[in-house]
Amino acid sequence: MRADEHIPPVASTGIEGLDRILGGGITPHRMYLVEGTPGTGKTTLGLGFLLAGAAAGESGLYITLAETEIELRAVAATHGWTLDSIELFEMVPADGLGEDQEQTLLHPSEVELGETVRDIMDKVDAAKPKRIVIDSLSELRLLAQSAIRYRRQILALKHFFSTREVTVLILDDKSASGGDLQLHSIAHGVVSLEQTLSGFGAQRRRLHVMKMRGLRYRGGYHDFEIERGGLRVYPRLVAARHDGSSLADPVSTGSDQLDLLMGGGLVPGTATLLTGPAGIGKTTAAVQCMLAALKRGTKAAYFLFDERLPTLLKRSAALGLDLQPHIDSGQLTIRAIDPAEMSPGEFAGAVCSAVEKDGVRMVVIDSLNAYLQSMPSEQFLVLQMHEMLTYLGQQGVVSMLILGLHGVTGDVRQDVDLSYLSDTVVQLRFFEALGEVRQAISVIKTRTAPHERTIREFQIGKEGLQVGEALRDFQGILTGVPTFSGEGTTLMRHRPGSSAGNG
Repeated sequence: MRADEHIPPVASTGIEGLDRILGGGITPHRMYLVEGTPGTGKTTLGLGFLLAGAAAGESGLYITLAETEIELRAVAATHGWTLDSIELFEMVPADGLGEDQEQTLLHPSEVELGETVRDIMDKVDAAKPKRIVIDSLSELRLLAQSAIRYRRQILALKHFFSTREVTVLILDDKSASGGDLQLHSIAHGVVSLEQTLSGFGAQRRRLHVMKMRGLRYRGGYHDFEIERGGLRVYPRLVAARHDGSSLADPVSTGSDQLDLLMGGGLVPGTATLLTGPAGIGKTTAAVQCMLAALKRGTKAAYFLFDERLPTLLKRSAALGLDLQPHIDSGQLTIRAIDPAEMSPGEFAGAVCSAVEKDGVRMVVIDSLNAYLQSMPSEQFLVLQMHEMLTYLGQQGVVSMLILGLHGVTGDVRQDVDLSYLSDTVVQLRFFEALGEVRQAISVIKTRTAPHERTIREFQIGKEGLQVGEALRDFQGILTGVPTFSGEGTTLMRHRPGSSAGNG
């Protein structure tokens, strides 16, 4: 029986998100390269890998050529870890720079490189670990001073490790000019960590698997953060990996008139886009639809980009849309998000977690304008939203998206056009009539059912959003400059507490 027959299918890296990207983990008894500039999280990843092995009963050895044991234990302490279960080995002893250690007959690189590699091998034979981390290759590269000598020593290490049945992570700080492609060809797999800075906000970290022999992994960039407890990786959302579900019957928006306007209401598994200028009532309309779902017993998640949570709760309560009881019961989760601090991958992970772990069946994103600011370009936002909305649709979730428009009347523009990604598009507009600013609502499209083609007036008051009759005596309402050919009696009467617009 071959020794490989005892090898488990995969070995966990100790990072849940990375394991999901790799389809469960990495192939044991192979040598892998983790590369990244200083500060990207290589040491944290390596320590987490060894600690995960220790938890599974596999002994671990951390060989450091750059950092001291004190520094490593300090890093572990920041994550709440103890390194008692793994062995640490410093390649540079405290007396390594004494006069008795100096030699002058041979070139230092010829002696020191060979001695370093032999010391690594001797330590491995003595400790007999199952997992090894070597930090970092830049020190060996400096000792080699020759690409040929460096490659030969790495090949010798790889052959040595292959006969010892150990899983090895080698860390590299990418100090080699132009990247070390020779090392890429030697390693069984390569994971690259990156860190970028934008003009404002926190730094963004992302990784991608450059190579992984024998495994089907999820390619592309994946956002990650260094948190207390290790790396938290957010795998790129791929909707095709999730099973789909058939569309269910429509559910009410909480307004009979709005249900009629939309052709029956909100259909689970579809996305509804609310567009309109600031202050016209997009948030109030979304909250009213969500509150109707909460009263039916549906769990909901509200991702708030634009305003503070206390402001939203106070304003909604004043309109008869009290959300606090549902928050207290755990049925509703409202998460205020700072787009300058949260990466798109982390946001997608939060949405998936709400659906898969919390059982959420209604998701509101308020608004896409702020979410756009977290993206490097409009193109990436559209791609990200396409995957997210497809995923939510396959899970049978009712999605509501809010998109603010620039301007009040006349030429009203938007930052990005996401109407083609949405199943239903509801447009809210201001118009002027008889010396007053009023509000109109219309449904531009619905893919799931025939809908009304009328443009109706609506008001927001103490009973939430109220939809009136069709504005048949007006022309040009959607342009913001309508002409009136009827009588004032065709318009809605102002109710106590109503206003021109809220949110």
